[in-house]
Amino acid sequence: MVAEKDLVRQAKCGDITEFEQLISGYEKKVFNTAYRFFNNIEDARDISQEIFLKIYLSLRNFKENSSISTWIYRIAVNTCIDYCRKKRGEEVPLIEELKVPNTKPGVHPTTPEQSVERKEMRTAILEAINSLPEDQKACIILRDIQGFSYLEISEILNCSLGTVKSRINRGRRNLRKSLDLELLFKNDV
Repeated sequence: MVAEKDLVRQAKCGDITEFEQLISGYEKKVFNTAYRFFNNIEDARDISQEIFLKIYLSLRNFKENSSISTWIYRIAVNTCIDYCRKKRGEEVPLIEELKVPNTKPGVHPTTPEQSVERKEMRTAILEAINSLPEDQKACIILRDIQGFSYLEISEILNCSLGTVKSRINRGRRNLRKSLDLELLFKNDV
């Protein structure tokens, strides 16, 4: 198997086969990142294609002093944020699946009421995430949904570690407030 650094060098020289082999390991990850931003399969596919086109067109400018994965994610997140700004004001549909806190994988609600509550909670969480400012949303998606470390996020977003921690803290605080309000109004009805 060819090392990733060799694939990068060959792809930088214009080798399409090597470029395809290089990005094949990132297709799912980039798609999942876009999907978490837009909560829509069609948008995620379109944005993923745009991301890979940008990667291909700018690969020659990649400086090999950072990892290719960090560089790819930086392009992916920046493209998603730019697209969010363009779509501002448009309603973003909700995704069907999201991990809900305190729910074990493979365990399904036993009653219709539990199923409805789970769906309502998922909807509330997604709406709360979608309402965050782009910088907080990006950090929350990368950390809490995609599982990146703080250091990886700082490299992807090209900002300091302190900035990442601050954005995550503010994002989580805003999510808590938003979800607390949601529960308050739900209990008021």
